[in-house]
Amino acid sequence: MKIIAFLGSPREGGNTELLLKEAVKGVEESGFGAQTFNLNTMNISPCQNCGGCDDTGICVFEDDMFQIYDAIRTASRLILASPIFFSALSAQIKTMIDRCQAFWCEKYILKKPIPAGSYGRKGLLLLVGGQKKEIGLQGIQCAGTSAKAFFRTVSVSEHKTLGYTGIDAKGAILKHPDALKEAYEAGRELVKS
Repeated sequence: MKIIAFLGSPREGGNTELLLKEAVKGVEESGFGAQTFNLNTMNISPCQNCGGCDDTGICVFEDDMFQIYDAIRTASRLILASPIFFSALSAQIKTMIDRCQAFWCEKYILKKPIPAGSYGRKGLLLLVGGQKKEIGLQGIQCAGTSAKAFFRTVSVSEHKTLGYTGIDAKGAILKHPDALKEAYEAGRELVKS
């Protein structure tokens, strides 16, 4: 079973990265490996909505996204980890998702969805936001809607979401009573058949 993870935080060692590391630890302690893409360090241009992938399902821009295309196509489990910025996914995650327009064309125009494979395809969404109360929950909901569209496009029919609000200062997730344990358990659960 191939497991891939996308870190969408620009803050090295920040709350999102700490949460993702716990989920990956859960995956690894279940006997599986996971490949993590640190999107902030990759050369990924934004989608230009040029229509270049309409007829082929292949993006015409060649950059680090081609590593991700192959990984998404062959993975059974996908993890997205993003901070919430202005009630949305980070630019790093959103840029990667927007470039998956090629998969959208492949699935919906060319009628060639990514096959489920022998393990099926499942996802995990990890979100961390600084805003509290209702506005923080709205951020989780808005980011979750975008992530759901991504998962659906890459043929991930089910995913779990863990969202934490009121977590702002670097390392604050370490003081949350349950977040790291929940992420670890979600990682373990993700790889169960």
